[in-house]
Amino acid sequence: MPQTLVVIPTYDERENLESIVERVLSLGVGAHVLVVDDDSPDGTGALADALAARRAEVHVLHRSGKRGLGAAYLAGFDWALERGYEAIVEMDADGSHHPEELPRMLELLQGHDLVLGSRWVPGGAVEHWPKRRELLSRGGNLYTRIALGIDVRDSTGGYRVFRASALRGIDLDGVASQGYCFQVDLLWRALQRGLHVIETPIVFTERQHGASKMSGSIVRESLLRVTGWAVRRRLFVTKEALRGRPVPSLRDLSTR
Repeated sequence: MPQTLVVIPTYDERENLESIVERVLSLGVGAHVLVVDDDSPDGTGALADALAARRAEVHVLHRSGKRGLGAAYLAGFDWALERGYEAIVEMDADGSHHPEELPRMLELLQGHDLVLGSRWVPGGAVEHWPKRRELLSRGGNLYTRIALGIDVRDSTGGYRVFRASALRGIDLDGVASQGYCFQVDLLWRALQRGLHVIETPIVFTERQHGASKMSGSIVRESLLRVTGWAVRRRLFVTKEALRGRPVPSLRDLSTR
C-alpha cells in the first residue's frame, strides 16, 4: 500500500471532524491525515490540534481567513509533496465521503494516476439529496462531459486519490479555480497530459451537521470556466486539423 495522506479541508466542521478522522485512522491502511483549517470561528482548528496531540498520524495546517476549498487543497498538496507521500487523497470533512471506500480506491491507484470516486457511474449513489440538487449535479456533469469531450461521468466529485507524480505533472501553480470548478480543473489538466484516470462508484451521503458550502457563485464560476476551456480546445483542434496534424481524443485518455 502506498504511503497515503488524506487531506481534509475544514471551515466550521467541529461537529464532524473527530468522527471522520477516527474513521480514516481505523481503516488499517497506514494513512495519515492532514487537516487544513481556514481559521474556523467554531473552534475546528483547536479541535484538530487536540487530535494531532493525541495521534501522531494527524497533522494540522492552519491558514488565516476563509480562502476557499481549492486553495486549501493546493496548500495540502504542497505539504504532502514536500514530505514525500506517494498517494494524496481529497476527502470532505462532513462525512459525505465514506472513508471505508478508500482501501478499494487505493488498490485502483496501483494501475492509474488518478482515481475518481463517482456518484454517477453504475453502482454509485447519493443519499438524502433533494431532487433539485441531484439534477443540478447531473446536469453540470453532463454539460462538462459534452463541452470538453471527455468520457467522465462525475467531473465535479471531490473524493479522489492522486499519485504524487500526477500532481507534480499537472501544473498546480496555474490552478485558480474554486468549488466544483476546482475539481474539473484538476481533472482537465490530468487528461490533457495523458494521465490514466479511472472512475469507481461511491455512495455520497449528505452531511448531518453544519451547512453546505455550495453557492450560486460556485456554479457560475464552473459554467464560465468550463465553457472557456471548451472554446480553447475547439480552436486548438481546428488549428491542428488545418495543419494536417492528428489530435488524440480526450475520451481515449480516461478509462473505466
